[in-house]
Amino acid sequence: MAQVLEGRLVFPDGSVRGGKVEFAGTITGIEVDDRAGGPFILPGFIDTHVHGGGNGDTMDGVDGIRTMSRLHARHGTTTLLPTTMTNPWENVLNALQAVREVMEAGGVAGGADIVGAHLEGPFISPQRLGAQPPCTVLPTPERVAEVLNLGVIRALTIAPEQEHAFEAAETFAQAGVRVGVGHTVADADTVSGFLKHVQQAGGRTCATHLYNAMGGIQGREPGVPAAVMSDPETFLEVILDFVHVHPTSFRLACAAAPDRTMLITDAMRAAGMGDGISELGGQRVIVRNGEAHLESGSLAGSVLTMDAAFRNAVKAGFSVAQASRMASHVPAASLGLSDRGALQTGLRADLVVMDDHLNVQQVLVAGQALR
Repeated sequence: MAQVLEGRLVFPDGSVRGGKVEFAGTITGIEVDDRAGGPFILPGFIDTHVHGGGNGDTMDGVDGIRTMSRLHARHGTTTLLPTTMTNPWENVLNALQAVREVMEAGGVAGGADIVGAHLEGPFISPQRLGAQPPCTVLPTPERVAEVLNLGVIRALTIAPEQEHAFEAAETFAQAGVRVGVGHTVADADTVSGFLKHVQQAGGRTCATHLYNAMGGIQGREPGVPAAVMSDPETFLEVILDFVHVHPTSFRLACAAAPDRTMLITDAMRAAGMGDGISELGGQRVIVRNGEAHLESGSLAGSVLTMDAAFRNAVKAGFSVAQASRMASHVPAASLGLSDRGALQTGLRADLVVMDDHLNVQQVLVAGQALR
């Protein structure tokens, strides 16, 4: 039976129009009426990089994945990729198998839709671990085949300078996996060549949490950030909590890549849990004033949710419609998801209703309201 929501509809072309959305599992009709007011109605948020939340973590297995999916759904995320940590190889495989089990069971009741996993570790540089444990391995053909055979990887992070990285990335690209550059000490020329190699293999490319775990930009040493921002086909993930990335750096990314910059959370299990002691990849984490740090003082992921990232994009000077593109349309495009990410007839009825202060009022996943 069709349902109807009325309010200010946020479209990917940058317009916000009064009107109605009619939907069941998909959007069946859109009626524009500029006399209509009410809350903002947006496409659901898509988080392509999220480790945990609500005291659940991808590495916990099935229960942890379900827990994080429900927590983030309450904050407007209707699609997500549970993301692995660098861990012993067997642990990584177990986490991916758990993602597959959740997907084969029909997803998570009351949670975000899970369309695959993001393999962030362990094919990264041991010299640029960030908050990841020191368990990196090389992307040998045998390991690549092993994880692809699980059939759940939708996105990958890899350091291009690692042995076998170019061959591995080509294989992932040909399997339809988005290939991300991150946790790397590669120079700009290596990164640019790597991106072109993946794109020539038919793959989509991405920067894993732009600016973080990839060095900076200098005039004579452009580094990874300049290489990915200047590549016209590479998408840019940004952790917009104003801790990992300064608003000015975010505006720079958007100026360089207005149609390629997207919001992510990179959230850990402490998201939604308040300040206190938590854990990430077996490491003790201290959360204080909304910032997560290892005992060494290093940043340890975030406690961000997508609705907070959305509000931060608006605080940084972008319109509601621009923030919506970065939270929904662009991440969908980065993963090749053509069935969601915009208010458009025929797409999934993944919807978020927000008030004037951009607080989430209602979330619908494939037309089903969260309870």
